[in-house]
Amino acid sequence: MKKIVLLSIAIVCLIMSVKADVKPNSLFSDNMILQREVVLSVWGTANEGEKIFVEFCGQKVNTVAKDGKWEVALQPLQPGGPFTMIIQGNNKIEIKNVLVGDVWVLSGQSNMERQLGLRRGQKPIVNWVEEAAFANFPQIRQFYVERNSTENPVEDVNSKWVICDPQTVIDFSAVGFFFAREIHQNLSVPIGLLFSSVGGTAIDKWTSRETQQQHPVLKKGVDAFYKSVKNFDADLAKFKKDSTSLLQKWKEETKIAELNKTALPRKPQTPVHPYLSGRNGGHYNAMIAPLLPYKIKGIVWYQGEADRNRADLYRIMFPLMISEWRKGWGSEKLPFLFVQIAPKFDYTPEIREAQMLTFKEVPYTSMAVLADCGDSLDSHPALKQPVGHRLALGAKAIAYGQQITYSGPIYKSMKVVGNTIEVEFDFIGKGLEARDGELRDFEIAGADKKYVPAKAVIKGDKVIVSAIGIEHPTAVRMGWFNYPHINLFNKDGLPASSFRSEFN
Repeated sequence: MKKIVLLSIAIVCLIMSVKADVKPNSLFSDNMILQREVVLSVWGTANEGEKIFVEFCGQKVNTVAKDGKWEVALQPLQPGGPFTMIIQGNNKIEIKNVLVGDVWVLSGQSNMERQLGLRRGQKPIVNWVEEAAFANFPQIRQFYVERNSTENPVEDVNSKWVICDPQTVIDFSAVGFFFAREIHQNLSVPIGLLFSSVGGTAIDKWTSRETQQQHPVLKKGVDAFYKSVKNFDADLAKFKKDSTSLLQKWKEETKIAELNKTALPRKPQTPVHPYLSGRNGGHYNAMIAPLLPYKIKGIVWYQGEADRNRADLYRIMFPLMISEWRKGWGSEKLPFLFVQIAPKFDYTPEIREAQMLTFKEVPYTSMAVLADCGDSLDSHPALKQPVGHRLALGAKAIAYGQQITYSGPIYKSMKVVGNTIEVEFDFIGKGLEARDGELRDFEIAGADKKYVPAKAVIKGDKVIVSAIGIEHPTAVRMGWFNYPHINLFNKDGLPASSFRSEFN
């Protein structure tokens, strides 16, 4: 009899444990920050037909799980906290220390991913020790999205929120922290960061396969990628079979190249699966899609280094990606702040131009120009504070409606006057100025389109450009080098972007 009773109790407990499985998405966890002043979605998983109740800040809503999923809506909330959210199904979950404020997505590649603390093999972030020591900001919190790339969208990244303090901040995105700190101090609202970034990634990985296939130019690349996926096993087997002969051939060609002092051949490499190296929307599926539809204030993007030799495609991809992300979050006016990559000896000006043209053409965007923050030899400049500050200026203007100058001078138009060209700019702010002497890096061309160094002087709100020997100028450009030394600023302290008039 005793065994029967114990067995019955075990069965009941098992049944209860199977049913007690209401689970919110990991975005809804202790220390989370919810977006203020918008209708919010809260979602998760549960048993089929299970009744779900969500209680938060005086609101009580309920739904029934369908296909193992549930979702409810909360009406707009004002900033504040801490609060507790209660989710009740067959079991009860309490989510504690919840704040309501503004949530920003941080994405891109290694310069966004670069954490504040010291990292082996990388230059330390300028003043990172002092910055960390004073990083007591309990109302700034980060949700880290683990690196991942998948063929199909995933639903949950299974992460958690972390409160900013001197110990945890070393694992925060450095750019994200400096950005969040300024916004938080300026507006006195909690700031949440959804940190979703992967070093070395091209923009294709952050744009879905479906969106790319809708564009005739991009569709060819997507089709080629999936062909390589299909053929990978065969290609790998062939490489393994031929590896000995390929390596021997490489050694022979290397000796010949060394004798002739020509470029060395590339050593044969074992094929890497396309999902690990290709451009397939994999990071969008694994690291952006699962964040939808968590409500946010805007997006901060720092990427472009991996596309530095594909500026023509970037001109197509970047606006397309912005549009897709905005649709995913349900707002064509969602603020999108991005960084124009800093100059480096092997970064061509065309990629900076592609970013600048996106800024000029896509509404509700801002661009942080880093003409004065580059490192000629390092893709990861150590000075991140100006990056966060200039992104914050864009947020204040685009997202928060502050009437401020948030960009350095951006090329607007040119006019030929005699043997000179008058150049006009947007975002002149309090006026134009040259730092450290006369204006540098201006060039001018005649009808033959051959550029020569030019003299440039500021005259009111314009720059007058001329060169000896060019009597009939037709085009002008500035900073059109891989690593320019631009010293045109506005008096608000923001540098101008490189440009060329002939493209426009």
